[in-house]
Amino acid sequence: MDSDYSFRYAELYRSHWWWRSRESLVIRKIAQLAPQNGWERALDVGCGDGLFLPQLSRFAETVEGLEMDESLVSKDAAERHTIHIGTLEEGFEPSDPYDFICMLDVLEHIENPLPALLRSREIIASGGVLLITVPAFQALWTSHDVLNHHYVRYRRRELAQLVEKAGFEAVESRYFFHWLALPKWVIGRTERVLGARLHHSRIPSRPLNALLGAVSLVEQSLFKPLPGFPGSSVLLVALARAPETSAGRSAVP
Repeated sequence: MDSDYSFRYAELYRSHWWWRSRESLVIRKIAQLAPQNGWERALDVGCGDGLFLPQLSRFAETVEGLEMDESLVSKDAAERHTIHIGTLEEGFEPSDPYDFICMLDVLEHIENPLPALLRSREIIASGGVLLITVPAFQALWTSHDVLNHHYVRYRRRELAQLVEKAGFEAVESRYFFHWLALPKWVIGRTERVLGARLHHSRIPSRPLNALLGAVSLVEQSLFKPLPGFPGSSVLLVALARAPETSAGRSAVP
């Protein structure tokens, strides 16, 4: 991740319409997935400064984070004592298996994500839930992806095949930020003609920020029955089935 971008990430996460809208969608999905009394243990992979951990604690008794870049975790962060520094595939040993693991816009930063997913399968309990969000469609690639050190943007089926290769069963996936797909496509094509223009994300003016957030939230309700309708992001849910029941099965068309 670009150093300036990572420095401003907390501000963007708390205020920018995109992060607020994504969190709203993710929380609603987690609320549907969580058992009545919540999970015992949950892990947020790529948690940064632990900004999502307070929300995740609504659905699990014990909540932990994992962040590979120690510079993203401030020493005075409220959740600092629950955040592990390191990567999934390099020596991360939790005290007990997790019942829920989320990776919110993490996999696109990993050149070879399969080892991380394989390790996730090893540290998740049988019947555990994996929730992933990633940017969608390589055709929507812009200088924003370059700035944030992305390796790839995913299609639903590509992501489902990847998690199933790691031993999970993909049971649900959908695109979201549908309205954003066309503008990103236009930006990408414009950059190809005029040359890539790297720019840092910033919070729009308050009225525009509120408007774009409202559009995204309304869209999430209107397009709920159409998971295959193109969007600029993907949300996928997978289960840690026993090997003999998960092989060769997928609920993602």
